[in-house]
Amino acid sequence: MTAFDAKPNAPWKYLGHDVYSVSSTPANTFADTYQKEPPAVLLVHGFGASTDHWRYNIPVLAKSYEVHAIDLLGFGRSAKPSELNYGGDLWKEQVVAYVNERISRPTVIVGNSLGGYAALAAGAALESQSAGVVLLNAAGYFSDEKFSAKPKNFNSKLRQIIGSGLSRDLLVKWFVYPLVQRLIFENLRRPGVIRSTLQQVYIDPTNVDDDLVESIRRPSLDPGAFQVFRKVFQARGLQGKPIDQLFNELKAPLLLLWGDSDPWLRDAKAKQEKFRSFAKKASLEFKEVLLKAGHCPHDEVPDKVNEEMLIWLQD
Repeated sequence: MTAFDAKPNAPWKYLGHDVYSVSSTPANTFADTYQKEPPAVLLVHGFGASTDHWRYNIPVLAKSYEVHAIDLLGFGRSAKPSELNYGGDLWKEQVVAYVNERISRPTVIVGNSLGGYAALAAGAALESQSAGVVLLNAAGYFSDEKFSAKPKNFNSKLRQIIGSGLSRDLLVKWFVYPLVQRLIFENLRRPGVIRSTLQQVYIDPTNVDDDLVESIRRPSLDPGAFQVFRKVFQARGLQGKPIDQLFNELKAPLLLLWGDSDPWLRDAKAKQEKFRSFAKKASLEFKEVLLKAGHCPHDEVPDKVNEEMLIWLQD
């Protein structure tokens, strides 16, 4: 069984836009196994990914828990409207609305990368409806971090140039930048480039297969996909609350799962230490596990991630 076998949920809209989600439930009843109903589990993907990225997790978790996965607006099979301000606040509110309207009971929210930020922010906002948060190489920033560091390579410089702008000239602003961004977008969605990028992100590229590449390529062909890319590319951050503030607001248990060889997180070891330090300062009930993997451990080493999540969920 794969995540593609998970059942698509009934149509649901957020802010008037279609949101795609899937779910799967245990074959046995909750009463057969638990003294009380366990929490639901909601999986939130990272940048460029979708519900398909949980293909190796849903079947295992759904043996014991009601599991949902959602495509954030702008990604996967969800709508990609150009007028939205894409970022942490939008995706947090989308996740909160989904839990309240479609699950309607305490939920453990699991997120990877930018989905990790959305999971944490939603977990903090949901209060009693939050049964826990699991972060897999989560994105985000801390209140003491600065963003004025000089980029070290061409790609970083190009991103800063496009994101911040060098000129107020309208020809540059409205023609050159979009043109350059379009060229970058067209290159990034080529199957060969997607595969090559994933092979750099996964320490063990075994699971970088045709299904994974297609799951990322397909949504990039949707109307509106380029405009989403432009907005996310130019946002220069998730534009939500800093991680340390969210830790102070979170009232639920926290599980930190790190792909310990993540090539996408700048100063990954230092980032892990900050998560650990601020979680302690917030007096959170948390557990941390380091895994031999890259940025997406749930898909690279799914057996280990599933094992750690199930142990934590059952504690």
